Amino acid sequence: MGNGYKPCIDVFRKIVRAAGLGVGEIDLRHETLELPAWPSDLSGLRVALIADLHAGSPQIDEERIGRIVAAVNSQSVDLVALLGDYIDTEVALAEEIDPSVIADLLSGLESRLGTIAVLGNHDWAHTGPRMGQALRDAGIELLENRATGVDGFWIAGLGDLMKRTADLEGTLAQVPDGAPVLVFSHNPDVFPRVPASVALTLSGHTHGAQVDIPVLRDKLTPSRFGARYTGGHIEEGGRHLYVSDGIGTSRLPVRFRAKPELPVLELVAI
Repeated sequence: MGNGYKPCIDVFRKIVRAAGLGVGEIDLRHETLELPAWPSDLSGLRVALIADLHAGSPQIDEERIGRIVAAVNSQSVDLVALLGDYIDTEVALAEEIDPSVIADLLSGLESRLGTIAVLGNHDWAHTGPRMGQALRDAGIELLENRATGVDGFWIAGLGDLMKRTADLEGTLAQVPDGAPVLVFSHNPDVFPRVPASVALTLSGHTHGAQVDIPVLRDKLTPSRFGARYTGGHIEEGGRHLYVSDGIGTSRLPVRFRAKPELPVLELVAI
């Protein structure tokens, strides 16, 4: 597309940004999850989830990311989980943004135990290894099929299911027997394989269907399980999953009945 189109694109981008198109105010969603595999001495741990920024889209620019960071910091949580898809320069009316800019802004997140990240399919599709390296350079711990111990529990972070390999079994093998563990996976489609010994799996990717028309939800949720994991707290056979609706958009810069959210979860032992 020639440079002569750029002023028109800039105008349309500003219109979309001002209109919001369902990506306006972000809900701070507080939920308490009762988890049978979570120990009593860790009961009350609070985790903030940031999923699917898709920075570069018209509504998610540097200023907006800064406000998201400030909103999380206002919650005084114990841990921040970054669940992938930080960048997406192929959304309609997107503009270029460097991975290092996103990572530097996210490095301002504050919590008692720090920030732990995994990558998503768009990170790999649009930047290859650069998004992950930018997060590391900014001092954010990035897990890809690796587990790490954190203050009495473990986090097992998986590679992206679509663009990499999500080695669930190999990653959980790094966790000491009997230790409490959370799984971070950008894509919730790993959940049927997650054992009951995992206290909670945290995911994004689905955008709450993004354009959530109930009769089409199965088709609009980007999952091979249809609407089974569209969003929220899901329990199957005593195993627990939480899927954030996320913040940004893919393909078209619009959401409908899928308001962007920042979940703050309190993990309670039962």
